[in-house]
Amino acid sequence: MSGKSGKNFQNMDVKKEQIPVTAQTGTVSVPERLKVFDREEFFAVLATDDKGKPYTSLVTYALTADLKKVIFATPKDTSKYRNILNSSHVALLIDNRTQSQQNLLETEVITVIGTAKPVRRGKAWNEFTKVFLRKHPEFESFLVSSTTALIVIEVIRCIHVGRFQTISIWECE
Repeated sequence: MSGKSGKNFQNMDVKKEQIPVTAQTGTVSVPERLKVFDREEFFAVLATDDKGKPYTSLVTYALTADLKKVIFATPKDTSKYRNILNSSHVALLIDNRTQSQQNLLETEVITVIGTAKPVRRGKAWNEFTKVFLRKHPEFESFLVSSTTALIVIEVIRCIHVGRFQTISIWECE
């Protein structure tokens, strides 16, 4: 919107926060932010080890109530599944960038570091399936397929980054 002065209304002198140039230690309650993310975010980026090279995949996920396990499902005939069988060390990146598209300083990211393993059908599988389906009921027929693996990540550490370079760490062990 232009005024008589010819200035664009959107470009008026509005004081914007500067992007920090150094990292600082945060005081965020990472478990509390994990709970919020589990309610509001449905996707995460899974990083696995593909014969010494990084490999990433988009997954839907759910957290257990104690926040010590992350659950997702994948077809067995995938690179991520084979990678997990070969090396259980994984990282999972969850972020809220779609909630704060216009402001980088409002974006938060949590990296979950842990070990992943497939869960065999039985009592534990049934319990983890219930947790996952509460969040993702549309995956029911996918989960019960014999070609689908249910994967559980045992959380070791979570790293929260907010305000671009403010870092809070939660050791889960």
